[in-house]
Amino acid sequence: MLLLQLQCLGYVPDHLCELAKLGSHKLHQSWTDDLPLCQMCGVGTAPNCVYGPDGKGTQSHPNEDGHLRFRGDDGCFLYGVFNGYDGSRVANFASQCLTAELLLGQLNSGHTDNDVRRILTQAFDVVEKSYFETIDDALAEKANLSNYLLPHNELSPQSQKVMERLKELEQEVSGGATVAVALILNNKLYIANVGTNRVLLCKSSSDGQNQVLQIGRPHSTDNEDELQRLAALGLDSARIRQAGQIAGQSSTRRLGDYRVKFNYNEIDLLSAAKSKPVVAEPEIHGGQSLEGVTGFLLLMSEGLINALESAHGPEQANQEIVAMVAAELAQQTSLEAVAQSVVDRVKRLHHDVFVSGRQRATYCSRHEDMTLLIRTLNYPLADAALTPTQGGRVCPVSVPYLNSQSTSKTSVTLSLVMPSQSTLTNGTNTASTLEEGTPTPGSQSPTATLQSTNTQTQSSSSSSGDGSLFRQRGSQAAQPDETGRVPPYVDFSQFYRLWGSDHGDGQSMQGGLGPQ
Repeated sequence: MLLLQLQCLGYVPDHLCELAKLGSHKLHQSWTDDLPLCQMCGVGTAPNCVYGPDGKGTQSHPNEDGHLRFRGDDGCFLYGVFNGYDGSRVANFASQCLTAELLLGQLNSGHTDNDVRRILTQAFDVVEKSYFETIDDALAEKANLSNYLLPHNELSPQSQKVMERLKELEQEVSGGATVAVALILNNKLYIANVGTNRVLLCKSSSDGQNQVLQIGRPHSTDNEDELQRLAALGLDSARIRQAGQIAGQSSTRRLGDYRVKFNYNEIDLLSAAKSKPVVAEPEIHGGQSLEGVTGFLLLMSEGLINALESAHGPEQANQEIVAMVAAELAQQTSLEAVAQSVVDRVKRLHHDVFVSGRQRATYCSRHEDMTLLIRTLNYPLADAALTPTQGGRVCPVSVPYLNSQSTSKTSVTLSLVMPSQSTLTNGTNTASTLEEGTPTPGSQSPTATLQSTNTQTQSSSSSSGDGSLFRQRGSQAAQPDETGRVPPYVDFSQFYRLWGSDHGDGQSMQGGLGPQ
C-alpha cells in the first residue's frame, strides 16, 4: 500500500508499484495508515450541521475536514488540520502529499531553523503543483467542452449531454483547503499556516496559570497584512474587506481552488490583479524551543473556532477553548476523549445559543465541520476518573445560569456525584440491599460541584449539597404559570440516563426521583 500511494505521487517507479499491487487487497486505504501515530496527541471531530426551526440539526454535506498526527524518525513529529470546502479531495490529497514531503527522510536533527523553514515552504509548493497535475486532464476536457456550448443549440440533446458532463467535471476539479501544520524537530516547534485555521500554544506556569499564545493570524479578508499584499497587486483592499469573501471563502491563501488560481481575471473582485492574488505560500513561525515547557498545543479547524465565536463572541474565544481543554485534561484518561469532549461541548454551546433565541442566536443557525487536535507537552492526564465520593459516579447536569451582577456570559457545569450500590457504613464498604432507586434516610447524599467559566475572566467555585444554587435565583427567578407551577430549569435527563445504566436495566427511577 505504501509503494502504491508513493508511486501515485511520483516517488516510486512503476515496476515497484506493480509488485505492491500483487499483495494489496485494500486499495481504498491510505499509505499513511502504515505510519506510526503519535501517542501524545488526540483528535476530536464533529460534522457540519444546519438547524431547523425546531432546533433539530441535519448534516448538509459530507465531512470535508482532515488531519494528520504522525511520529517520524529522528525525534520528528508532524501534525496537521485541514479545512476542506466544496469537497474533501484537496484536504485528503494535501494530508498525504505533505506527509510524503516531510517524513520520508527530508528532515533530520542536523537541520537548522532556516533549513526547516525552507523544507516546509518547498513541501507546500510541491503539494499545490502536484494537486493541479492530478486534475490537468479534467481541466483540459472542461475547457474543450465549453466551446460546444453555443447560444443557438442550448436546448439540443448534444448540448444537454455536454452540460451534464461539464457539471461532473466541475465537481471533480472544484474545491480547496486551508491548512495548519505543526512540526516538532529537535524539541523545537515550527508552525506552517495557509488560510484560516488556528494554532494555540498554552504554557502552564508553576502556579497553575495558563499563558495562551496564538501563533500567527488567519489569512482572511480582515488581515491587514494580507490586504496590503493584495493592494500591492492592484486590488481594491477596501472593497475586499467589505465583501468579506473571495469566491465564497474568507481565506486569502488556500491550497487548490483552480477558480482563484487560474481564472481569477474572470472574478470581478480579483480581475485587476497583476498576478495571482490567492496563493498557497505558507506563513512559517519557529523554531520555538519547547525545552522545559509544560502545556499543550491546539490545532483547530475554522469550523470549530467559528462555532465558538458565533455563540459567545470572538473576544475570549482562545481563553475559553483553552479552559475547556484544561478542564477535560484534569478529568479524562485519554487524549482522544479530551479532544472529543471539547468538540462536543462547543457543538452543544452553539446549539443551545440557537434554540435560546438570544441576541447571538442569529449567528448560530449552522456550523461547518469541526476538528480539534491536541498535542500535550509534558502535561499530565488524569490517572483515573476520580470523584469526590468513594465509589461515586459523576453525572453531569446542565444548569442555565446568569449572574445578576454582570452582563457577561457564564457557562456552568454542575456535576452530581451519586453513591454507588456499595455504600459506606462506619468506614467500611457494605453491599447495598436497598431497592434500586429508592432513597432511604441515612444513606449517602449526593454532592454537587459547580464549575463556572466566564468569557471575561476564568473562575471556579464549589458547593457541597446545600442546594444554594437552586434556591438563590435572585431577579432571574422563574414565574409560576397559570397552573401555579414553576417550569423546570435544570435538565436532569442525562443524569437519569447514566444513573439508570449503572443501576439496573436503564428504566426510569422510581419513588418520585426520575421521570414517570
